[in-house]
Amino acid sequence: MNKYYPTIGLEIHAELKTLTKMFCACMNNPDEEKPNTNICPVCMAHPGAMPTLNKKAIENVIKVGLAVNGTIADFTEFDRKNYFYPDIPKGYQISQYKYPIVSGGHLAGIDITRVHLEEDTANNKHPEGKQEKNTASYGAGDLGGYSLVDFNRAGVPLMELVTEAHTFDNAEDTAKTASKFAKELQLILWYLGVSEANMEKGEMRVEANISVSTDAKKLGTKVEVKNLNSFKSVEKAIKFEIDRMTELLESGKGSEIAQETRGWDEAKQKTFSQRKKEESADYRYFPEPDLPKLYLHKAFDLEKMKKELPELPEAKRARYKKDFGIKEEYVEVFINKPELSEWFEKEFAPNLVDKKAIEVRCNFIINDLLGFIQTRLVEGTTRLPNAIKFAKIVKMYMEGQISSRAAKDMLGHFATNIDFFNEEPEEFAKSEGLLQSSDTGELKKIAQKIIDANPKVVADYKAGKEQAIMSLVGQIMKETKGSANPVVSKQLLINMLK
Repeated sequence: MNKYYPTIGLEIHAELKTLTKMFCACMNNPDEEKPNTNICPVCMAHPGAMPTLNKKAIENVIKVGLAVNGTIADFTEFDRKNYFYPDIPKGYQISQYKYPIVSGGHLAGIDITRVHLEEDTANNKHPEGKQEKNTASYGAGDLGGYSLVDFNRAGVPLMELVTEAHTFDNAEDTAKTASKFAKELQLILWYLGVSEANMEKGEMRVEANISVSTDAKKLGTKVEVKNLNSFKSVEKAIKFEIDRMTELLESGKGSEIAQETRGWDEAKQKTFSQRKKEESADYRYFPEPDLPKLYLHKAFDLEKMKKELPELPEAKRARYKKDFGIKEEYVEVFINKPELSEWFEKEFAPNLVDKKAIEVRCNFIINDLLGFIQTRLVEGTTRLPNAIKFAKIVKMYMEGQISSRAAKDMLGHFATNIDFFNEEPEEFAKSEGLLQSSDTGELKKIAQKIIDANPKVVADYKAGKEQAIMSLVGQIMKETKGSANPVVSKQLLINMLK
């Protein structure tokens, strides 16, 4: 069997978070449910309507360029990308071609070619629930008789990032690397505050250009898989397409691989042909005459913008590993939830020097508190508890004042109780009977009662089965309704059974 080399390049679109659209004053509201509400003559391409630039959108793209160590262009301009489709009322899209805002850059092991700015299209809707298809290849009957167009999204600032083509040894590595890159880009967009990048809502969309060849230095026929809207879909679609093309090449049917655009069918877990792939010449790019040329080094203080960038995910990973020494999987939870890491650090993390205390706190945060909050999000009643009180609860647990179960219950209370700011953990534990008893005099009476009632377990322990004592500890805990300190109880039993 021949050795096959998959090559992939990514194109990722992300809607930018601005108050208004790219070329007009209409509101940029991705949550608007009423169709054709945020529109104007510019959005609808009425004769004589003139576009104006959104400076904030340009600034957002510059921030992304600085974050990935790209080169910010001095001169840039916008172009008309000509094609005819119902979601483009002008018959062209305002985009960028020869002079993008950002050139070069690197992220998550992949080199970046360019990052440019354009306007998003309108949104085609098919009331009968049919999948969107290219009307050039399908008749109206295939779409349930008619389609509707919602122009609320038309003209929203859209960032497009294009990567270099990278060749890999196998489909698995290719798919995982692509997914990792998309995830890391989403994080950067979040950290910079330039996009919500919600894939489920279409605010971030991934397209993969894929080819397979028997020569690592030569590209095969390129196929583009469009509009992948989840990281799982990115991995599955890329792997499927590489396997499909490899199988055709292996069976001598390589000529059947067409340069085309394909879609991903989530239900069937396979790609499907949509249309013949266009080349750049097909779009007849030319400079947009209604917009000015831009000189970004004069318009923006790039040095200041670079200094004002927030701490980015990769730097944060390194700091968490160095400063806190916590598990890698825990680090990733904090990286993926900026509001959680901010809470983690703000109140108590800077004062932590005890690695054991950090580990215990992280265990409670990741395994208990976070899960507790997430299961109740639908109720809208949960919040991250006061960090100082959280620290007190963990301290009480580490000092043996409360059990692990009690600590979890208290965290739940302090995350959901609207009056938790007025309560102290110590007072709450006392009022609810959660404090563990270390009164050896009282515990000794209970322990003797348990010993007398379990002669076989006692005999097993004295015969060398050391774990048998835990059965006695469990019965003490049951007898005291969890208020006994298990460590003290165990030691007491050991002393009494000598």
